Amino acid sequence: MKKSNKIAAAAAAGALLLTGGLTAAANAVPAPVAAPAAVAGAVPAVDVQPAPETVVAQNRISVGASADAVKSALAKCRADKLPFVTVALVDRFGTVQALLRGDNAAEHTIEAAQQKAYTAAAFGTPTSELAKRINGNGPSIADLPGTLFLAGGVPLKVNGVSVAGIGVGGAPDGALDEACATAGAEAIAAAAAGTAK
Repeated sequence: MKKSNKIAAAAAAGALLLTGGLTAAANAVPAPVAAPAAVAGAVPAVDVQPAPETVVAQNRISVGASADAVKSALAKCRADKLPFVTVALVDRFGTVQALLRGDNAAEHTIEAAQQKAYTAAAFGTPTSELAKRINGNGPSIADLPGTLFLAGGVPLKVNGVSVAGIGVGGAPDGALDEACATAGAEAIAAAAAGTAK
């Protein structure tokens, strides 16, 4: 065997050993970590039992229904030749449950859709109706952070209580945004009606 072949073989064997050692180290199960000692004076967690006096039950739109709603709203906008909108569904606290941005939607449409959805959810009223209540020069509800009083947000209610909102932003007219948001809301209502049968 030539000297260069012996060196190559030795290098390959060394690399194999090194790789094997690194793989073994990476796959090794870490030793259990001891639980931290109790901190003197720390207050322990309290397990609160559910009762009407202490815990509030809340309704939420499921992830599947949320996804279907934003898809239905965007499909309506696309059918209306509005590919540049964003649709958002949020819970009543404004946390995004589902969001779908159209192919040509600008970045600002994301925030507009979220804010319209939250405004509708928080007030339990379509944003087109809320927009009519804004007048005058002084401070108003329109100054509340995270809200947007332009048409395009529709509340979602369970037994008359607002639990979420769906909003659309980006169409050249808020009425067009609202038509798409309404299509999304109706998709949830239709799915619920189909399940109830």
